[in-house]
Amino acid sequence: MRDLFTVATFTMKDLLKRKSFIISNIVIWVIIIALFNVPNILKMINGDNDTSSSEKLLIVDNNNVFEGALEILKQNELGYDIQTSNDELTFDNIKEKIENGDINQAIIIKSENGNINIEYIVENLLYVSEVPKDIVSSLSTIYTNLQISKLNLTPQQIQNITPNFSFEMKQTETQEVQGNNIVMMLLSLVLFYAIYFCAYQVSTSITTEKTSKIIETLVTSTNPRTIVLGKTVGIGIVGLIQVFAMIIIALISNNLFLEQGILDKIVSIENLTPFLLIMTLVYFLLGYFAYALMYALTGSTVSKPEDVQSANSPVAILAVIGFYLAYFTMMNPTSDLNVFASIFPLSSAFCMPFRIMMGIATAKEIILSILVLILTIIIIARISIKIYSNAILNYGSKINLKDIFKFYKQN
Repeated sequence: MRDLFTVATFTMKDLLKRKSFIISNIVIWVIIIALFNVPNILKMINGDNDTSSSEKLLIVDNNNVFEGALEILKQNELGYDIQTSNDELTFDNIKEKIENGDINQAIIIKSENGNINIEYIVENLLYVSEVPKDIVSSLSTIYTNLQISKLNLTPQQIQNITPNFSFEMKQTETQEVQGNNIVMMLLSLVLFYAIYFCAYQVSTSITTEKTSKIIETLVTSTNPRTIVLGKTVGIGIVGLIQVFAMIIIALISNNLFLEQGILDKIVSIENLTPFLLIMTLVYFLLGYFAYALMYALTGSTVSKPEDVQSANSPVAILAVIGFYLAYFTMMNPTSDLNVFASIFPLSSAFCMPFRIMMGIATAKEIILSILVLILTIIIIARISIKIYSNAILNYGSKINLKDIFKFYKQN
């Protein structure tokens, strides 16, 4: 245990002192701060006036078809800065206003032979495919209500013409799905990158030490099993520190740079319970150990840092398959395939936390998933340590698959 702690401590110190590690973390922190400042940057670009960011729309009713009722549009939240006019404005007049920046687009309403013609004018049709549907719907509603009011109908007749529909959604599945898709997708990405990049550093660390001959000192001081597990634990602790640092910076940035309540409108965090956070941490650690031990195996098979990427390709493919299996089955979280993804060891670390978040994971599924993942880690550890013990002092060419089987059969 003392040797394990020594190797883990050495690995942590070595990793934390690397310039590449320090610079990459600073870049990540700067990106997080910049993302939380996007609303402020947009305000600086567009100015502080809220209406300046809205499209300025001029609606011209030359023939007074709507009898002054277009003012109602200004009360609706359509995302436009709406201006109305009954003046006789021609196409050239509208063009001049658009070129001067007075408006961004215009609608001219004309009544001809009992028909209502709407002319939609924009600067360039390349960026617009149709008349905005919300504007068309609002104009249609206003005109319909205007004509109904002229018929002197009773309130009951008006209600029969325009009934209020009440919609209710139900599902045939017995399991109730809760949660926010944006939260689940964001956490899925964070978990994947945290596990993947932390585990990837294990193979890089092993290969680097073989190049610098540090591994010879380690081998004479302790056994290969302690080296593999110690390096995995050390890099895992550093990975946890990285994740917590990013979360803390994100929370501080949210409080400093975003207006109160903006993040709540975008992302609902009401389902982030203490139990979910604990289980997410458990699956992060288990998923990390599973992939880190596989990367320890591939790292021990090469003696040059430039060969690490090609040696890690099979494990990287497995990680991507596991992530996308979890990611795409979230579209139908009550399916059998999603249940399989939450138990399958390559994808369970990315999938099960979100079944827990959605409230559809049973205690039996969680226990089974953890047991399968732990069993997988034990099997991978035994294989990795045995191959690592025989390949650790290899300084020749990259070890092929035949050599790996040969090393595994050796005592």
